[in-house]
Amino acid sequence: MKKAPINLLTLMLLFSIQATAQTKGLKDHYSNYFPIGVAVSPRSLTGADAQLITAQFNSITPENAMKMGPIHPREDFYNWTLADSIVHFAQRHGMKVRGHALCWHEQTPDWFFKDASGKTVSKEVLLQRLKDHITTVVNRYKGKIYAWDVVNEAVDDDSSRILRNSLFHQICGDEFIVKAFEYAHAADPDAVLFYNDYNTERPEKRERIYKLLKKLVDAKVPIHGVGLQGHWSVFEPSEDELRTAIERYSSLGLKVQVTELDVSVYPWEKNRRAKRPGENDSFTAEREQQQLEQYKKLFRIFRDYKNVITGVTFWGVSDRRTWLDEYPVHGRKNYPTLFDQQLKPKKAFFEVISF
Repeated sequence: MKKAPINLLTLMLLFSIQATAQTKGLKDHYSNYFPIGVAVSPRSLTGADAQLITAQFNSITPENAMKMGPIHPREDFYNWTLADSIVHFAQRHGMKVRGHALCWHEQTPDWFFKDASGKTVSKEVLLQRLKDHITTVVNRYKGKIYAWDVVNEAVDDDSSRILRNSLFHQICGDEFIVKAFEYAHAADPDAVLFYNDYNTERPEKRERIYKLLKKLVDAKVPIHGVGLQGHWSVFEPSEDELRTAIERYSSLGLKVQVTELDVSVYPWEKNRRAKRPGENDSFTAEREQQQLEQYKKLFRIFRDYKNVITGVTFWGVSDRRTWLDEYPVHGRKNYPTLFDQQLKPKKAFFEVISF
């Protein structure tokens, strides 16, 4: 029997994969590995975005709606509307919910650190406010949210110290981290509690995060996992860096989740800036191929560690709208997800599901 030309076989295989993708989502391809989640806002829970979310994902994370500022803007007032709408959407569609985030130095309202006269509050007052906030929020969603990012980004970018010099740290020292986990665990003993951070795989910061986590684990603090945010690019992390990070953190007995995954097509930049005249922000063939290779590598590694990785969450539904369109370069279009601006799967998508 005459064999079909190799190029025809390749086309047939591609067609088969694409046809399967129309009926199976990311969540289905990874059903034997880990939940696949996505960060959402209330506006993404209707129309075509909602259809894509329910087809592809089985876990959602509120991108902003549960952060301190949006959910607790005043001491005597909680705004439950947006957060409730996300939880209700998840319940209607049988999806898991990751809560994000109970304690973060950014998007914390000013009143949290001030008394009636505008002076900085004492350690005792701040810890009581933190307890009240965490207890109230976690209690409201007890049994509906399976995991929480309890403390977010507490490790400094400055390598000369471990903890960021936030107001939480200035007023409470490192005790606020311990207490945050204790308050969350007391409010919902069944919830899985995470420390969440970025640049977790960069060797120097990785070791400082490891020291913090080891200290918490050794002190029997109720921490169950570490979230690797996964704000990566086509240039990083390397395979060795990512594997080492996963092995290092899991050696402490902690679960590992990739909590905020996107793959920027640009090199990492720390400082905000304006888009430069003539700066090319198109999704070129070169960028498409680089991103494809990076996503392929990342998910191959994730699958290798399915015994310790308990979830992977993308930070954005599609390239139509992402936070990277504004940060760090305002107005520069980024293309960091697996779905394009028309909500169609990109070439990288098919590499991620081809295993």
